[in-house]
Amino acid sequence: MLNTVKLNDFIIGSNKLTILAGPCAIESKEILFETAQYLKELTEELNINFVFKSSYDKANRSSITSYRGLGMEKGLELLSEVKKEFNLPIVTDIHNPKEADIAAEVADIIQIPAFLCRQTDLLVAAAKTNKIINIKKGQFLAPQQMKSIANKVKESGNDKITITDRGVTFGYNNLVSDMRAIPIIQEMGYPVIFDATHSVQLPGGCGESSGGERKFVPILAKSAVAAGANGLFFEVHPNPDKALCDGPNMVDFKQAKEIFKVCNDIFKLVNN
Repeated sequence: MLNTVKLNDFIIGSNKLTILAGPCAIESKEILFETAQYLKELTEELNINFVFKSSYDKANRSSITSYRGLGMEKGLELLSEVKKEFNLPIVTDIHNPKEADIAAEVADIIQIPAFLCRQTDLLVAAAKTNKIINIKKGQFLAPQQMKSIANKVKESGNDKITITDRGVTFGYNNLVSDMRAIPIIQEMGYPVIFDATHSVQLPGGCGESSGGERKFVPILAKSAVAAGANGLFFEVHPNPDKALCDGPNMVDFKQAKEIFKVCNDIFKLVNN
């Protein structure tokens, strides 16, 4: 039986689509606010549950020179401003146990990055914040392996868990998405979010940075919703080609509008 997770005035895992979206890493207040305002208005128009996402630090980069964000203090300060200005719930990721309680002062959902999803101390620290914990499935894991990972959070006293699938490593510099992962994880009782933008990433595909195939975001997002995903995850930027982080797989405002609308239509058809 699928457990649902309550967040403010909506429920993740209900018969209403949930979307987590925003810029990959925080670049500036201007970009953060512009994106938050656009996505808030769009999701309200479409009657979609919305959580704003951005990272104060992207610790897993291809190169030491890659852009990581504005740092924890400044980044959380800006996310707090977004939360107050637009009355939006926030999701952001943490990278070590010491960050958990600090991030929890702002974030409504604590996200565990894919490459860190097996780190027991990180999962336990996140669980103890009593926030919703969104665990991103590692690219190196089968969906069945998420049960023991989620149990680390659950057995630490927190059953508010969602799991995000973002594809699996397939040869060098490539990911593939197996839609069977969605019902497999749901059978464990957890709502599943599908990360449509990281799933088209080409890890390390540009040598010292990751590439991406943005043109495949719509087809994967639509496929995931048709397969029964409870929510979707997108990285959205006003101008992805000039973004400082993950530009090749992010979508712009126009693309977001088109994708959100058709995915919401498919979600209604599948769930109602």
